[in-house]
Amino acid sequence: MSKSIAFFNNKGGVSKTTTCFNLGWKLAERGHRVVMVDADPQCNLTGMVLDLSSANALDTFYDSNPGRNLRDALDPAFTSRPVPLKPVDCVAVEGRSNLYLVPGHVGLAEYEVSLGIAQQLSESLQALKNLPGSMRFLFDITAASLNAEYVLIDLSPGLGSMNQNLVMTSNYFAIPASPDVFSVMAMESLARVLPRWARWAKSASELETLENADYPFPRMSLKLLGTIVQRYRLRSGSPTQAFMGYFELLDEAVDDLLLPALEKVDLTLSRETYADAGLEGGLRLGSVSDFNTLIATSQQAKKPVFALTQQDVGQGGVVWENQEESISAFNQTFDEMALRVEKLTKT
Repeated sequence: MSKSIAFFNNKGGVSKTTTCFNLGWKLAERGHRVVMVDADPQCNLTGMVLDLSSANALDTFYDSNPGRNLRDALDPAFTSRPVPLKPVDCVAVEGRSNLYLVPGHVGLAEYEVSLGIAQQLSESLQALKNLPGSMRFLFDITAASLNAEYVLIDLSPGLGSMNQNLVMTSNYFAIPASPDVFSVMAMESLARVLPRWARWAKSASELETLENADYPFPRMSLKLLGTIVQRYRLRSGSPTQAFMGYFELLDEAVDDLLLPALEKVDLTLSRETYADAGLEGGLRLGSVSDFNTLIATSQQAKKPVFALTQQDVGQGGVVWENQEESISAFNQTFDEMALRVEKLTKT
């Protein structure tokens, strides 16, 4: 059975997509079969894998690959068509064996209202009973078709019904964040919202209507993997003083607010398990400094920063030596992060 990990924060601009792509690549590099799911209607993860540089590139892909995206794969459930959900014909990621993508669709947001109604009224409205469990069912059968070990889900920012479902039906979740005041506020918000979502998911899983649906709502097994702090500047190999202040505030928000709130609703692993996996303060899976100019090269090359070569960068001499050093450091960061994920998800 695959292990699903949702990358979620109700704050935008914290590199959820970049983290999902980089960590997915690294896990595949380490020998795991990985499916990445683009569940953000903005389709940024899809753009990191497919060439979307030409006008109407997404529409062209959809027209040439009917059913080969998340929205269309879910369509039978959301439009009550009398056909079963089928595994998505995933896109193999070029340059990295064992790594696959379920492309996103800008129209996925159209399902938000239907799902929200279903999650509130599915006990009384039989026609809606298949919706709450449909996404987890689709991910499971898709992963099984590829014999994948991990399903990584890139989510949009926000606290709508779609994210509520995708987070609560996952096995694990990670919270990307930036060292700024808004991410601190987001941790405080998540400490209030996630326990409420957990109580909903537990209640939903006990409803006979959803338990007997064609796509049963799963029993909640969600656990926090940790936080990932990124997008900060370095000076002499360490975050600058201004960023360090926000590191401390984030750690306090996680340790004093988020972690206790999640422990009360059984959304955490044991503190000993986190310690054994080597998590840093604030339950940090890892800290990733700003990619600077390498991010543009990464996007153009369709590969993670840590996989860039001198040919990709197109530089020589001292410039390349400095960039090669940065690339090596990022490779070590994501290798350590992948190792921690392996330890925390080991069953």
